[in-house]
Amino acid sequence: MTPDELVGLAIDVAEEGLIAGELPIGAVVVMEDVIVGRSHTQERGQGRRIAHADLLAMEEADRRLGWAPRSAPLQLAINLEPCLMCLGAAMALGVSEIYYGLESPGDGAAGLPALWQPTTPDMPFSHPPKLIGGIRRTQCRVQFARYADTARESGFQRWARTLADLPE
Repeated sequence: MTPDELVGLAIDVAEEGLIAGELPIGAVVVMEDVIVGRSHTQERGQGRRIAHADLLAMEEADRRLGWAPRSAPLQLAINLEPCLMCLGAAMALGVSEIYYGLESPGDGAAGLPALWQPTTPDMPFSHPPKLIGGIRRTQCRVQFARYADTARESGFQRWARTLADLPE
């Protein structure tokens, strides 16, 4: 699958979250064009703050794959730039590439790999994945605008509005 197709799948999963009343953030983990993990954000549904879409999708992939040798690299696609926590989880899982749609100013972690200086670079989990953003960016902005227009007034609603209002 192409990065565009992968982010398209993440947008579809985000739509499921939007329908469920969650922030419209979706993620898929893929190995050899097979989805091994998928989730939308579930902070409201689970009543927890760290029920991020990408983290939940990676947890599912980790349960399915375990410690068995992998036949191919893992790819993660998200409609929103990953946060520091989720980037760290991707490193621990061994994700090689992350594709995302919309940047997340203030809490996105895509710029951190350029600063990363591991003390033991030969360790398999010390390498950050390659991050490629801006894929289907407008479609992601529209999704956040729909959430901001329909959600009740909250911190989530205000944050989604800032994402929807990012310049073209």
